[in-house]
Amino acid sequence: MLLAIDVGNSDTKLGVFGGPGQAELQQTWRIQTALRRTADEFGVLFTSLFRLAGLDTSAIDAVAISSVVPQTDAALAEACVAYFRSEPAFFAAATQTLIEVTTERPKELGADLLAGAIAAKAAYGTPLVVVGFGTATTFGAVSREGEYLGAALAPGIRISIDALVERTAKLPQVALEAPNGPIGRDTVSALQAGIVFGFVGQTEALVARMRHAIGEDARVVATGGLAAVVARQTAAIDAVEPHLVLKGLALWHASQR
Repeated sequence: MLLAIDVGNSDTKLGVFGGPGQAELQQTWRIQTALRRTADEFGVLFTSLFRLAGLDTSAIDAVAISSVVPQTDAALAEACVAYFRSEPAFFAAATQTLIEVTTERPKELGADLLAGAIAAKAAYGTPLVVVGFGTATTFGAVSREGEYLGAALAPGIRISIDALVERTAKLPQVALEAPNGPIGRDTVSALQAGIVFGFVGQTEALVARMRHAIGEDARVVATGGLAAVVARQTAAIDAVEPHLVLKGLALWHASQR
């Protein structure tokens, strides 16, 4: 079985793949990314998650990691060796051959952006726009020829909410859900309208510009914890794939065998 780990700035996602070719996603978890977590803390956390899910850590024979938080890499690798008896493989633009990267500096491309593009390309073809709703909101463009052309990066939804509340004394934290319409009738619904429909507008505008650049028939695939919230309010998103990066890691792992 394969353990795929996607270390993001806010959250770390884990997925266990099994079945023929280790292609079936059987279990997922999401935990908070902590910069100072030790190898043993990782190990205790992972083994607890496995135990609660009724899985045996000894069944893991490979680990693939996508990380945009290098501070955690050493402890995470040590934990994989100690608790899964497996030396992890770290995914990066320079270590993959599934998609050609034609940006100015390919080695700077975030591993999560590229892994997500690999999975989306395999599932939906090209041209393609991959939208990630995470700590940042990312829009990745894949050409008709299958090249990763580049991306647009914007502040994420949670970052925007936190910044607004922090700098505005009387505004409360709100649940991230769409109100009944774009005109809020109280403080909470006004905040929800501005945040949700504002990010819907951003998504529609950037998707339209990217489609104009790479092809009007480009499919748009969204991922990330808040993808479904935005996708419910717009026809610009064709599909929501919550585990896109994990699936990209599994495809990359399979290509190395």
